[in-house]
Amino acid sequence: MAEIRQLPQSLVNQIAAGEVVERPASVVKELVENALDAGADRIEVQVVAGGVKQLSVRDNGHGMSPEEIPLAIAPHATSKIRDLDDLEAVASFGFRGEALASIQSIARLRLVSRTTDIDHGWELAPGVCDEPRPTPAKPGTLVDVRDLFFNVPARRKFLRTERTEFGHVDQLLRKLALANPAVAFRLSHNDKAVLDLPAVDADAIEERIAKVLGRGFLEQAREIDSGASGLALTGWVASPHYARASTDQQLFFVNGRVVRDRLLAHAVRRAYSDVLHHGRHPAYVLSLRLDPAAVDVNVHPTKAEVRFRDARGVHDFLFQTVHRALAAPGGSQVAVERLPANQAHAPDGERSMPSSVGGSGGSPGFGGRASQGYLSLLVQSRQEPAGVPGVAEPLPTDEDIPPLGYAVDHLGEIYILARNRDGLVIVDAHAAAERVTYERLKTIYRQRGLSGAPLLLPVDFCVSPAEAEAFETWQDAFAAAGVVVDRIGPERVRVREVPAMLREADIETLVREMLAELRRVPMAEDTVPRAIVDERIDEILSTMACHGSVRANRRLTVAEMNALLRDMERTERSDQCNHGRPTWRTLSIDELDRWFMRGQ
Repeated sequence: MAEIRQLPQSLVNQIAAGEVVERPASVVKELVENALDAGADRIEVQVVAGGVKQLSVRDNGHGMSPEEIPLAIAPHATSKIRDLDDLEAVASFGFRGEALASIQSIARLRLVSRTTDIDHGWELAPGVCDEPRPTPAKPGTLVDVRDLFFNVPARRKFLRTERTEFGHVDQLLRKLALANPAVAFRLSHNDKAVLDLPAVDADAIEERIAKVLGRGFLEQAREIDSGASGLALTGWVASPHYARASTDQQLFFVNGRVVRDRLLAHAVRRAYSDVLHHGRHPAYVLSLRLDPAAVDVNVHPTKAEVRFRDARGVHDFLFQTVHRALAAPGGSQVAVERLPANQAHAPDGERSMPSSVGGSGGSPGFGGRASQGYLSLLVQSRQEPAGVPGVAEPLPTDEDIPPLGYAVDHLGEIYILARNRDGLVIVDAHAAAERVTYERLKTIYRQRGLSGAPLLLPVDFCVSPAEAEAFETWQDAFAAAGVVVDRIGPERVRVREVPAMLREADIETLVREMLAELRRVPMAEDTVPRAIVDERIDEILSTMACHGSVRANRRLTVAEMNALLRDMERTERSDQCNHGRPTWRTLSIDELDRWFMRGQ
């Protein structure tokens, strides 16, 4: 047996580098975050050959004295942590004190820094000049990194092409730029400018978003500004119409730090759960602020993941806020109002819904004739509502026209044509009726709550010993979701009750998914099973709404069309059908003028 020996410091640093430095973008992240911590408001990043050959980060921060420079590249040396209290409430980006030490162990490093109280800087290049020496320099710090992984060939061979590596650098800097709008960023690759973002104040943040993500995102985005119980969420969530094939425009910041967190992603994904087309991904830029003591940023070597003290509260607050933003009818940009503290963390089944969602025309049921036909129109189509103009009647003034206007025709027995104050509104009648019916069914079901119903034949299935333990541990959580699961053996469980609407579902798959979600997402035990059951119920209600809504090739009267338009204006998420497709579009007078080249 080999004897136990102390590892040399150089090898320790290389091991640490393996945790911190994955690729050139990892180096850029560490250096830019150091610059931000130094108070810089201008940061310039230069990259050569994707960053493998050379990369440098220059800032105008407060700089370092000649005494501090050698410490900056020493392991576990930092200006940001003094004691355990500081570590438990980290407010800075870099605090581990090992980034520069790790980088210089796997690359050729040169560091130049100058404080504002002296007229020259100091340079340090381990292996070339091991002591700081005077050099001309601007105030701030320059870190130059060359030949990444030159002494760790096994790591270098796993790097991708120059284009791919630079792409990671580019995407990273764009994220950091969105998180820090008051800082100017400049990026160049092989001496060619790629990104040049001047600093902007809070009132002009949209300008930076447009430059980083494109004007298309901003045109489809809804603004969020919400706070409750010590949490503040700001940013933009794109309309489901803007959904993308990848997650490239999903940016989340916690106290200004770029993070990839399963809890946060799960909450946003749930908020979009029934308004996205299958296989598409939402786009958003969201920033969460909370007490640094309420979040642990020291759970991952690269600080890309975080852990919240009140994970359930954060999840619910985020879900509620995004849900409310997406639910605003009409598809316009909205600023979500600040929630009262006593509403921020309401359980899913107790979400307050506008009383108008139920609309007029009776309460829908869950079977038989009650679920067939567009529920509202069954009553409203019998007679033209007072005050709603017909085709031959003059339209009211623009001030009196509602957002979706008044119907003028049912084109091809598929599309409703309506006139509003802006121009022409085109509505897919079936898709719109489907959404209205679906939201009503959900509201009624949520009001009744979830309760289990005994299965005629209980469902038994085998599980691993660990899964059996988990089922036993979370038995109460499953019961709260209307599912009763008993452990009947070391590796066997039995499902005795599920919500009545799920009797025909694949019970074993449902329960396994609930358990898998519980074990994957770190939150309170009673949240996820309820969420999974809600999603399954929503799928059933969506199917009912689809079959019970207005069908194509059935001509609607003017009264029916106007009734549907009014219901859409009162209904959450009415601008998408249950499958994520749009329900209506507007053609403004200006657009029509351009079509027909009027004024040209």
